[in-house]
Amino acid sequence: MDSGAGESSAADDYESLMSTTDAELLKSAWRNEKAAPEILKFDADLVQRSRQQIQLMEEMVGEFGKNGVDPLTVSLYQMDLDRTMFLLRSYLRTRLQKIEKYVFHIQKTAEVWNRLSRQEQKFARRCAGDIKHHLEQSVLTKLPDQYQSHLRQSAASEDDDMVPEPQLDAYVVCRSKRYLGAFQLDDGSEEPVNIEADDLYALPYKSIKPLVESKQIDLV
Repeated sequence: MDSGAGESSAADDYESLMSTTDAELLKSAWRNEKAAPEILKFDADLVQRSRQQIQLMEEMVGEFGKNGVDPLTVSLYQMDLDRTMFLLRSYLRTRLQKIEKYVFHIQKTAEVWNRLSRQEQKFARRCAGDIKHHLEQSVLTKLPDQYQSHLRQSAASEDDDMVPEPQLDAYVVCRSKRYLGAFQLDDGSEEPVNIEADDLYALPYKSIKPLVESKQIDLV
């Protein structure tokens, strides 16, 4: 097979992958994860497809360099590769930062725990163990017995009042993908919000959480 045929085949494979709009889906997943106060469900299929795209783009850029393809064309593909790698790394990093911040809350809440990937669950267990060990060694063992819990202020506490939790009533900026009409917020307001397609709204995250999970609304 000549180099021209190889380049054409690689480019066709690339265009086939990109036609699925995974680049836009990854950007949307990244924005939602960055803006949401809580950790969202891990999109395993999207991450896997994005990794495949990155591998294919890396191979293409390497082939283009060997075969003397126009440098401008190579640089455009390289920019695509760099952008996809940035989005994927930032998406995964943001999730790890949330796990570190809310690890004890995530561990004790089955529904939230199941949003993590298998690798993230391993990370969360290790992170929780390290934090617990550090607190016990540096502070808790030096306190009276009733204050030695890393989850509760004292033995008299009924809840895990030392566990940070995400503020679900925080306001977020969002945009609807389509016209949703009158939408009733659960913040006690009497008037529903009329949600138009592509308009920006600042709304309590807790109210629109189901719309974010069903991908009817994107966070900005």
